[in-house]
Amino acid sequence: MTPVHFAFSSAFMLGLTGLAFHRTHLLSALLCLEGMMLSLFIALSLWALQLGSANFSAVPLVLLAFSACEASAGLSLLVAAARTHGTTRLKSLNLLQC
Repeated sequence: MTPVHFAFSSAFMLGLTGLAFHRTHLLSALLCLEGMMLSLFIALSLWALQLGSANFSAVPLVLLAFSACEASAGLSLLVAAARTHGTTRLKSLNLLQC
């Protein structure tokens, strides 16, 4: 495993462990998701550059578009939760109560 692959896989795993174990606020969960998407975007960009094929050059851009949609949906949920519940702590948010 090259150092570049190790760096991006460890960045992804750090984001995943942060998402799994540090779930106190909704904003911290969103930041962990964005870190995971950023590491995936950079890894896919480097992969497309290494292959040198034009077929894979659009894949990182599609991932970046999905990441932007995910970020906007997450921030809108953050604002909606802050307005309705008064807090963004994940323990106070219950999906069974509307």
